[in-house]
Amino acid sequence: MAKKKYTAEGMISAIVEAEGNLTQAAKSLGCSRTTVHKYINDYATVKQAYHDINEQTLDFVEDQLMTQIKRGNITAIIFFLKTKGKHRGYIERQELQHEGSLVVLNWDDVDKNGNGDNGKD
Repeated sequence: MAKKKYTAEGMISAIVEAEGNLTQAAKSLGCSRTTVHKYINDYATVKQAYHDINEQTLDFVEDQLMTQIKRGNITAIIFFLKTKGKHRGYIERQELQHEGSLVVLNWDDVDKNGNGDNGKD
């Protein structure tokens, strides 16, 4: 039986070093992204490390967003309200207006070419 070239510990180290970027982790190991994904799927410890590094990155980015909000960055403020403030009504809605009549086709009324039968047999 052939010896495995990579270890779960090596995968974890590469993923952490690459800050969760699987392409970079694969490059540093000299393997494909598919191989890294296989280890994530096959080893609970690798999967957990990948999850943890992604959560740490998300925490970092959220901290950066809050820093920008505290500095009065209007784009950051609007983004925050549109994503976290939806339940308070900070959401963009598109209103569509329609004039004229609507044609309703039932699925059974359409042939394989997408043509309606117009009630004809």
